[in-house]
Formats: sequence, C-alpha cells, structure tokens
Amino acid sequence: MNLLIFIRMKPLLVLIGSFALSCLVFFEFTHNFDLFLSGRIAMAIMLVFTSVAHFVFYRGMILMLPKFVPFKKRVVYLTGIIEIAIAIGLIISKTYYMTAFLLIIFFILLLPANIIAAKQKINIERASYGGHGLSYLWFRIPLQLFFIGWVLYFAILH
Repeated sequence: MNLLIFIRMKPLLVLIGSFALSCLVFFEFTHNFDLFLSGRIAMAIMLVFTSVAHFVFYRGMILMLPKFVPFKKRVVYLTGIIEIAIAIGLIISKTYYMTAFLLIIFFILLLPANIIAAKQKINIERASYGGHGLSYLWFRIPLQLFFIGWVLYFAILH
C-alpha cells in the first residue's frame, strides 16, 4: 500500500479498528453485539485521536484557517477541545443524539479548512506548504461524507 494513502487513512483505520475491538469486547462480556454503542465509541475514539493533532501540530493547523479568522492558535486549540467534548457526548446515553447533530455540523464546518489546506498544499505535521495538494481532496471529501454517514447511522437513524 502506498504510504501516502496510509497516512490519509489514519482516522479511518482508527475508526474501523475501534469499532471492531468494541464489538468484540461487548460480545466477550455480554454475548451480544451492541453495534450502535460500538459505532459511537469508535467515533469517540477517532475524535480523541484526531484532537491530538490540534495540540501537537497546531502550527500546521493554523495554516489551514482563512486569513480573516482571528486568534488562530486559540481557534485550533478550541476545536481540539470541541472534538474531545463531542467524543464524550457521543458516549453518554442522554446526550449522544444531540451531540451527533452537532458533530455533523462540525464536520461540515471543517470542510473549508480542508479545502484551504489542499489548495495551499499545507503539510500539517511539518507546518509547511509542501503537502499533497488538491489530490488530497479526492480522499478527504468522501471520507468526510463517510464520517457523516457513520454518525447518522450509529447515533441518529437507528
């Protein structure tokens, strides 16, 4: 597998791997699969995984923000905190439904930053303009739609 494809797939691999592990744990202890809770747990784990980038690679994420956005470092940190809060909200039975709607809105709001990153060839990890460019969008946009579909299925439509 091409290393570039693997790098782009990290959140997807975390999501799928967490889902499989959660299903196995539920089956081991309850002899039943709780697919919907497992789906929400997997998304929560993926969100915590991706939130780490907001704190570790904040310089690269700052480059993704439009020029008119003030306090860019704070915005990057805040979105990382929001991802963690959403992860927690997806697990709590009384909040997961509303949290799922907020997460879908969040995913939609993040798309322009991903488009900016692709157009400017931003490499988030290196905080440089040596990234993969527009080819990244051919993977990122369908991935974002997949994440939205995941949240719809496991938290809203079931």
